[in-house]
Amino acid sequence: MSAVAWEAGKPLFVKEIEVAPPQKNEVRVKIHFTSLCHTDVYFWEAKGQNPLFPRILGHEAGGVVESVGKGVIDVQPGDHVLPIFTGECKECPHCLSEASNMCDLLRINTERGGMLHDGHTRFSKDGKPIYHFLGTSTFSKYTVVHVGQVAKINPEAPLDKVCVLSCEMSTGFGATVNVAKPKKGGFVAVFGLGAVGLAAAEGARVCEASRIIAKKFGCTEFVNLKDHNKPVQEVGFLENSIPYTLLNFEHLIAEMTGGGVDCSIECTGSTQAMVSAFECVHDGWGVAVLVGVPSRDDSFKTHPIHFLNERTLRGTFFGNYKPRSDIPGVVEKYMKKELELDKFITHSVPLLDINKAFEYMLRGEGLRCMIRMDASGTTWINSTTLFYLPFTPYVE
Repeated sequence: MSAVAWEAGKPLFVKEIEVAPPQKNEVRVKIHFTSLCHTDVYFWEAKGQNPLFPRILGHEAGGVVESVGKGVIDVQPGDHVLPIFTGECKECPHCLSEASNMCDLLRINTERGGMLHDGHTRFSKDGKPIYHFLGTSTFSKYTVVHVGQVAKINPEAPLDKVCVLSCEMSTGFGATVNVAKPKKGGFVAVFGLGAVGLAAAEGARVCEASRIIAKKFGCTEFVNLKDHNKPVQEVGFLENSIPYTLLNFEHLIAEMTGGGVDCSIECTGSTQAMVSAFECVHDGWGVAVLVGVPSRDDSFKTHPIHFLNERTLRGTFFGNYKPRSDIPGVVEKYMKKELELDKFITHSVPLLDINKAFEYMLRGEGLRCMIRMDASGTTWINSTTLFYLPFTPYVE
């Protein structure tokens, strides 16, 4: 069974399709759980890119290797894996560098509809091709993925929880712990309280930051710009409908923190938020990390004096994690209860109800909707998690 997007913006159809065997350096994975990400919705709506349909979307998932193609030695049938939208060939200069996770061979490619080996798709229906998405296409009970895009994980790890590590959780969490690297007792600001922003806040909590300016999920403060008559950089957080909150501040943050925060993480893709995130960090040592993806033609400007005053601006991709080398270790953090994941999963639906997941996201309800690959079952909402979402801003 697979959920196929036949055209832009129209409901997905769940039906039986053909999934060809894996070819050289490929694995066929039986998906057990997958979740919906904003990136899936963006490409389903065909906004800002060349539409490619019919297509099987999905890139956050957990599953078990069913079979492997020629040349595959790192995984074998029965291994538990997380398919990941970017890869690690372990041979290119980026993979050989400790400083980069931008694999030359398997870097994210949103327009590729076939497999690297031969350019052909492994999906078809009645002899007609169905295209791949990000090399993962996890809205299918079986999918074929390049071996460099699967992370072999602890078989004891619950796939319905750790699958969120294959995208949003690692992106936000890694932006904090791998790039911003706040010290114990430091001040951290997070711009954007969707799933990625809350994952960044979780990273700050794990790093034992003393002030995490946002609310809930380990945050200590939430400031609403509407409550203040000062410029964005002088106050705090501006409420926004999608996904939940846009945190904007620069100057008052300096007043609140005695000169600025030690680290900021921008997770909205708004260029205004990017400038605010950079200009709100402390001079001399402050680090701002950009995570959100802007629109294609966006740009921003800031005064060079901010750099001369020794503020640092950095970008990150997938939290600077190498998929095959690093993600198994992040799974172990969860297994050791050093990292919380359960609270990020707010809804669950069976595959037959996958369009409900799109409805939840389009309405701004919840963080992650888990899609169970069993064809039937019930829909549930994690009301305990929803209680902790930052709908009502306030300052403690």
